[in-house]
Amino acid sequence: QVQLVESGGGLVHPGGSLRLSCEASGTISSISFMSWYRQAPGKESELVASLTSGGVSNYADSVKGRFTISRDNYKNTIYLQMNNLRPDDTAVYTCAMKGYSDYGNFGARGQGTQVTVAS
Repeated sequence: QVQLVESGGGLVHPGGSLRLSCEASGTISSISFMSWYRQAPGKESELVASLTSGGVSNYADSVKGRFTISRDNYKNTIYLQMNNLRPDDTAVYTCAMKGYSDYGNFGARGQGTQVTVAS
């Protein structure tokens, strides 16, 4: 079983920065696709950023130029660096990964971490 645990959320002022982390545990052979989603109260889940094993990243228009997704291959960890945060970035952020483990293909999603941007 592959499990994902996020960390790094919290309360930040507008214009501030946060770095979210998502660590995968389990017998992982490879990770092919990594992503961050967010869901604000009363809104649907939104794909914020994604990263392929080949290094291709994509971002929602609302976060381009402010957020950066990255990975640490040795730690099976991905990050979301969030700069110039705005109140409308307030949401629960969840990471997701797809790949291959000792048990075959896997798809996993974390529990989420709250990010609140407020004065």
